[in-house]
Amino acid sequence: CLKGAGGTNNRMKTASALLCIVFLAAVSCFFSPVSATHGVDVSQACLPSGWSCMKGQGYDFGIIRAWMSTGHPDPNGPHTVYNAWDGGMAHVDVYLFPCTSCGDPAGQMKSAIQYLQSYNCKWGTTWLDIEGPGQYWGSNQAANQQFFESMAQELESLGMTVGVYTSASQWEPIMGSSYTGGSRYPLWYAHYDNNPSFSDFQAFGGWSSPAIKQYQGTTNLCGCGVDLNWYPN
Repeated sequence: CLKGAGGTNNRMKTASALLCIVFLAAVSCFFSPVSATHGVDVSQACLPSGWSCMKGQGYDFGIIRAWMSTGHPDPNGPHTVYNAWDGGMAHVDVYLFPCTSCGDPAGQMKSAIQYLQSYNCKWGTTWLDIEGPGQYWGSNQAANQQFFESMAQELESLGMTVGVYTSASQWEPIMGSSYTGGSRYPLWYAHYDNNPSFSDFQAFGGWSSPAIKQYQGTTNLCGCGVDLNWYPN
């Protein structure tokens, strides 16, 4: 009888332990922090040692300027792409800052991609940098829309994955508040609130959700001039 009683107690203890494990697992899942990825973008040279240093501080992706507002390739672009990979970045993208006064939007995109490919660069998304109303873009919104569409279409024809870097304060004066032609592409938006989250995001331009947030600008990190970026996994 003692043995039988002992067997019952053991079963009760086992059941209680299992219930406790399930409860703790549920609590752990509920309160675990959201997994996220931090990265940087650069518009100047950054050596492999700088990227390795950033990797050690928890940064996992880099976005490199490859085309400048002067209408020419960034001469630092290809080697900075190399350096980012060599420094341990898990993902490397490029961004293109178009020259609207130079005309020929498709030609600029083709030249940018050919320049990178001539160095055998490997990258993920090609981001179009849309900013600077009145400075880099004229006031004719219809013409601006056509320029943007020509760039995006050319990149797609070249097999590129296209994204858009902008914010409501830049996009709407340039393209118009009702224009949604960019919303078919992922959005990388800027808001320098030093808050790596999308809690501040408000829909614009047809985008209801972003892909990446640039939350801090012009920062020196590991000897490199960078902006800080974030996205949730």
